[in-house]
Amino acid sequence: MRQNIYLSNISLNEAINIFLEKIKDFKVETEYVKTYEANGRITAKPIFAKISSPFYNSSAVDGIATVAKKTFTATDKNPVRLKEGVDYVVVDTGDPIPDEYDCVIMAEDLIWVSQDEVEIIKPAIPWQNIRQIGEDIVEGQLILPQSHRIRPADIGALIAGGVFEVEVYKKPKVAIIPTGTELVEPGEELKVGDIIEFNSRVFAAQVKEYGGIPTRFDIVKDDFEKLKAVVDKASKEYDIILLNAGSSAGREDYSKKVIETLGEVYIHGIAIKPGKPVILGKVNNKPIVGIPGFPVSAYFIMENIVKKLINFVQGYDIKDKDKRYIEATLSKRIMSSSKYLEFVRVKLGFIDGKYIAAPIERGAGTTMSLVRADGILEIPEELEGYEKGTRVNVNILKSEDEIKNTILCIGSHDLILDIAADLLAKRGKFTLSSAHVGSIGGILSLKDRETHFATIHLLDVETGEYNKSYVKRYIPNRKIALIKFVKRIQGLMVKKGNPLEINSLEDIVKKGARFVNRQKGSGTRILLDYELKRLGINPKDIIGYEREEYTHISVAAQIAKGNADAGLGVFSAAKIMELDFIPIANEEYDIAIPVEYLELEGVKQFLEVINSEEFKNEIDKLGGYDYSNLGEIIIIE
Repeated sequence: MRQNIYLSNISLNEAINIFLEKIKDFKVETEYVKTYEANGRITAKPIFAKISSPFYNSSAVDGIATVAKKTFTATDKNPVRLKEGVDYVVVDTGDPIPDEYDCVIMAEDLIWVSQDEVEIIKPAIPWQNIRQIGEDIVEGQLILPQSHRIRPADIGALIAGGVFEVEVYKKPKVAIIPTGTELVEPGEELKVGDIIEFNSRVFAAQVKEYGGIPTRFDIVKDDFEKLKAVVDKASKEYDIILLNAGSSAGREDYSKKVIETLGEVYIHGIAIKPGKPVILGKVNNKPIVGIPGFPVSAYFIMENIVKKLINFVQGYDIKDKDKRYIEATLSKRIMSSSKYLEFVRVKLGFIDGKYIAAPIERGAGTTMSLVRADGILEIPEELEGYEKGTRVNVNILKSEDEIKNTILCIGSHDLILDIAADLLAKRGKFTLSSAHVGSIGGILSLKDRETHFATIHLLDVETGEYNKSYVKRYIPNRKIALIKFVKRIQGLMVKKGNPLEINSLEDIVKKGARFVNRQKGSGTRILLDYELKRLGINPKDIIGYEREEYTHISVAAQIAKGNADAGLGVFSAAKIMELDFIPIANEEYDIAIPVEYLELEGVKQFLEVINSEEFKNEIDKLGGYDYSNLGEIIIIE
């Protein structure tokens, strides 16, 4: 029996079915609203037309209403003449048709003989150009069924059918209760150990989007009795309770105990990643969801469970009606556990007639992965992942047009890409989407036709030359343009004031400094290894050599937070994080792009952006860049 077992591993669909079955008798009350205010609401009963539309015979065009029989002999050689008041009346579109007439002749088909006489040269047929009674809607006809989400077009049909007020389910009132002693409100002074509470604000926006009415409670500290009192009160005043966080098994995770004390826990633990330790239960006959604290976990619980719940209590089953999927090719291998349904965030691009999906950060706490994602790839429980090149279905978070107007960059990270992306977006049509996998990862994506261009800074340790030899080696059979981007300073980033007095790579070893590295395949990692070899330093002697981050700014952040003493990165990242900087080398950070892509409109606009004075002014503010050769193109064959 799965109920009330801590951290079960039930499938998502089974958990939802069990939960909804347990609360099937709970529905929010209904209310009547004006039809013109009913957009997005769920119908509580079937709605039938009260009148026909049109409720009289009306003209569909401008012209004259007449008797079709009088026109049957009309030809070019034998026109029929009609007189106003005797044979016809003039009508405009929408005018009622007198009972004695049975057709309308368009004004364009009339030859005016005098002010009150016309000739016609082709016959009319009965009921032509007449909108007959009930042509659109017949009195008593079903307009909308029960449990239907009302759309703008529906509102027009309802009003046309004489329905000016509709019975709908009330929007469910949703209580959002943030919990945690470590949480502080936005704007409060922060101390070590504090976490700014933002999940509840995200939940409130999502609840509104789903059709509910959110109410955010004040933060409840980790105290069982206080939390129990707040949940009990909320369950008596609201339709649904969202409890965040405390759904796991820590010493101060009280959510499960509170729900069990006040009601019932049906499910604790679902086989999804992220989001496993969710709790589904009932308090005072009201559904309650205990949501994990990690923001990405919380997002997927809201999207896959709470969204269904809010609709379910209004008698509406959304299933997956609102999800949009495309087939895309994976740019890299993804490993997953066969124990979970995993949600993987991806970047998307449209290259050579196919969609490409590039996976991005997978951690449950990486909020920006949701901001940066173009789509979500679901890896089923029974699979251990997908190989590179696999065609997969991706739930897209943007329109297909937006994706097709996205220029995809896979390669080495630099802050100037964010500046270029912003300036490109300001132009209105195209966007730049970048996945940070390092220079070698970018070259391989270019080789496999999985990116529009790659940003690279690869030092040839034999010649001391940057980038050219790698393009020739990895992409020998394709004409590639190497566009000079910027020269930048790489160096050691250390805490402000340089407390350990680190002035060289040798000092990292001598002083036992904690180092934070870049990932294998990145240009910065290659540069570091080159310098270590040149200096005769064994990487094993560096504390933290195996510790990897994927961007310069994340390396700088670890040092700024005191989690590391030093790391190799660019000057601009050190400046932003207010770190001291010890120059090590100048390097060339370039763009490798297939020659044929230079003709793409989006690529042309991107190149215009990086050559603009506005772009140069912005990177001047960052510092540490030399763009004297920017825009120079070298063709590599």
